[in-house]
Amino acid sequence: VGLRPHLNLIGENNMSSDQKFTTLTADGQVKTASGGSTNIGPARVTYIQGTGITNIKLYDAATASGSIVFEATFGDEGLDIYVPGNGIRFETTIYADVTGTGSITLGYTG
Repeated sequence: VGLRPHLNLIGENNMSSDQKFTTLTADGQVKTASGGSTNIGPARVTYIQGTGITNIKLYDAATASGSIVFEATFGDEGLDIYVPGNGIRFETTIYADVTGTGSITLGYTG
């Protein structure tokens, strides 16, 4: 009889993903592409990579108002954060308050 594969991944669309990435270097609403014009939201942030940023605050808002949803400090050596589970939920849009001269890369869905 022998062993048979339980899943046929070849030729099937089992590996689809809606994961996207964007990079930012200054304060403002997070856009779908670096230098783009379309705001992200609603979305779930699943990955955060920063280097040279003194501090970053992410708000679930169009401005730096309301509650901070995420805050971190990144050194010159950089840091990768893989957010577990479904990620950090932003119900409206994402505003980033960035201090420093480096960059932040966000992975998101939505």
